[in-house]
Amino acid sequence: MKFENLKENVGSLWDNVAEGWRHLWQSAAGALTRFKPGEQTNLPAATEVDDDFYLPSRGWSMLGGDLFEDAGRLVVRLEVPGMDKDDIDIEIRDDALVITGEKRFERESTEGRWRVMQCAYGSFRRVIPLPMAVRADAAKAAYKNGVLRVELPKAEAEKPKGVTIKVE
Repeated sequence: MKFENLKENVGSLWDNVAEGWRHLWQSAAGALTRFKPGEQTNLPAATEVDDDFYLPSRGWSMLGGDLFEDAGRLVVRLEVPGMDKDDIDIEIRDDALVITGEKRFERESTEGRWRVMQCAYGSFRRVIPLPMAVRADAAKAAYKNGVLRVELPKAEAEKPKGVTIKVE
């Protein structure tokens, strides 16, 4: 009896872990963004950091975002904390919103060592597919409290012209 209960509990645990992993993968796959350190990123050398997982040449971060639609516009909100608005570039290419930027490391003014480094620094590029055509010339963007908000008015759909059809 105990073996059957253990088997059932392990099966239930495995199902929950698998479901959670699928949900995480589906919801976060687009948000996982690679950061590539450049000359201006100013990252500490590996000898300055005690974190065994620290690799100054590789950084990944979740840049969570939302896409909202109403009758006349699309609104994209993207979390990009720790940046200055001048370090963010926004473009509309074909059917996607392309956001690029660079998050620079800021050094502490005191002496010491880094024990853990979990934030990603460097240049990044995030592409958000747009479900419909937008008027790029009327787009607006604002950056406040680490959240970039881009408002994209929808392009007006071409209305069909009236056509008379002759019956033969």
